[in-house]
Amino acid sequence: MKTTTLALVLASVAALGVGCSKDKAKSASTIPESKPAPAATNQVKPQPNLTADQQVSPNLALAGDIIAACGIKTTASANPKFDYDKDDLSLEDRAVLDQVATCLTTGALKGKGVSLIGRADPRGTEEYNLGLGSRRSESVSSYLVRLGVAKTQLGVTTRGALDATGTDEASWQQDRRVDIQLASNATVPGDS
Repeated sequence: MKTTTLALVLASVAALGVGCSKDKAKSASTIPESKPAPAATNQVKPQPNLTADQQVSPNLALAGDIIAACGIKTTASANPKFDYDKDDLSLEDRAVLDQVATCLTTGALKGKGVSLIGRADPRGTEEYNLGLGSRRSESVSSYLVRLGVAKTQLGVTTRGALDATGTDEASWQQDRRVDIQLASNATVPGDS
């Protein structure tokens, strides 16, 4: 009997604590702190948003935070177009990667890490498309390393056709690309 009563009392106390958590948060904010915490430690940086990537050359899409931090110059008409079953970089891709390499070695993102995510259209087996996406991201990685970017700054991965949305040749071209995103543990100067 005592065990049951004790269990009920503990459950009631726990329920009251959970139910009052919003009130505690409100009242705690009215109590002055002895020393305010830095704003950067209170903010959670959102994960990179794939839908916010911007196509910057025929085969590359850059995250908006990289474009802004590095001042990447691109052509307005660029669309992804790795040829079917190919991983070769175009001259436009190389021009953009030259700017990314400068930014990662001596610019605003010096020493920061990026993720290179290789993608493919939905034709072919899952295994084949994952391999093709991997070859595409390795192609970008190799080029950046030749320009002086440390291999440790480059996270090479593939999504293959897992996120592909194309249904015909024109839309499949949109699926054949490499996305370049700031690594989730990196911070952009000015974010803190």
